Amino acid sequence: MSKKETNNMSFLAHLEELRWHLIRSTLAIFAVAIVVFIFRTQVYEQFLFAHLNGDFPTYQWLCNLSKALSIESEMCNLEFGTDTLQSLNPSGQIMNAVWTSLILGFIVAFPYIIWEMWRFISPGLHQNERKKSRLFIFSASILFFLGVLFSYFIVAPLSVYFFYSFQITDIIKNQFSFQSHISLITSTLLGVSLMFELPVIIYFLSKMGLVTPEFLKKYRKIAIVLVLVLAAIITPPDIASQVIVSIPILILYEISIHISKFVIKNQEH
Repeated sequence: MSKKETNNMSFLAHLEELRWHLIRSTLAIFAVAIVVFIFRTQVYEQFLFAHLNGDFPTYQWLCNLSKALSIESEMCNLEFGTDTLQSLNPSGQIMNAVWTSLILGFIVAFPYIIWEMWRFISPGLHQNERKKSRLFIFSASILFFLGVLFSYFIVAPLSVYFFYSFQITDIIKNQFSFQSHISLITSTLLGVSLMFELPVIIYFLSKMGLVTPEFLKKYRKIAIVLVLVLAAIITPPDIASQVIVSIPILILYEISIHISKFVIKNQEH
């Protein structure tokens, strides 16, 4: 057998292995999605629509803070008028339940997906690199779920409050489709959580020699602009949400500079 044929077989074998990792990851997403779909009533009422309850923890925290500072706040008496949510087409509820289940399936199954990725790349690593890279699964998962918590308890409730309370005039009544509300919550959860993976991404780019600390410092101003643009894309179009999202991402960017410096330093020794 020629060397070319051997290389082709090796390449095809890697593709086959990758395919099975992707299949298992997809099955994990579907497994969680099925559970979410079965318990869709509880998931929607207690999780996705939770921000429409005036007793949601974030509103209570802000209310107590305003009282402590002797400031009047609308957060203490919130009423969103949840009876105005509508489904505007016959297939709206079933299709939304399916897509929402898949999105939540991806979020919940994220650590397993990361683990499958690590299983695919780990055979190509040296023994010492393999031991260190195990921290990757833990770090990526922690950062992702920190993003989930930050978006669910900070960004989402402030966005809901802004949109449900904003009115040009009392003549116009806010009557939203329930799909738009669910889209607001799920896109915020997914978008912010993925942005929290920035240090992990920078780590691998530094390992590959594509990014250096000097590069990150040099283009810090451009990075700030890009972060603001990304925040504007994944969050509702209000300045408060965009700034709130941008602050932790910029902090993570600064942390990423130190991570890149650490990676480069280790490679030089």
